[in-house]
Amino acid sequence: MTNAERILTALDRRLDHEVSLVLYGRAALVLGFADAPAEMALTMDVDAILRLSQSALVEEDAQFWDARDAANAELAADGLYFTHLFMENQVFLRRSWVAHLVPIDRPATRWLRLFRPAIVDLVLTKMMRGDDPQDMADAAFLIRHDGLTRADLEAAFAEAVLPDIVELHEAFAKAKPCVLALAR
Repeated sequence: MTNAERILTALDRRLDHEVSLVLYGRAALVLGFADAPAEMALTMDVDAILRLSQSALVEEDAQFWDARDAANAELAADGLYFTHLFMENQVFLRRSWVAHLVPIDRPATRWLRLFRPAIVDLVLTKMMRGDDPQDMADAAFLIRHDGLTRADLEAAFAEAVLPDIVELHEAFAKAKPCVLALAR
């Protein structure tokens, strides 16, 4: 069982109602792709994106937050955690990203409904730290996996919605040439 599966299983055991999460980061790659590189299974956390339409429901869901805290307490000794929940307007994504969500069926859960963004949106999220070597390696895997071309990436860049934070715009500009160089 991967670290991401352990984290999500611990969370699911503590829930008493359905919760929909859109995973991104390495957890989305290891759980959403059968051929993900082995090192992705070593991720120590799970990151998720909340749709603006669900933000109020999740913020008011005390049972979800209690379940998260209990799961994190259980896994703390192993350095595993689930804490990174970002609103969709805090992450690099295309305007139409929600229409392209892909279900994730691992691990088997009772209450969690798991999804990941489309591959091109996952590439965009990997640009948030500029040309970070690990993120660029992950982007290379995604680009190869889907056979994305420079034209595909340029179209995604044109549709990307970036948070209004100068440092993130700088990171996007720094990552663009690196990501384009990864395409065939």
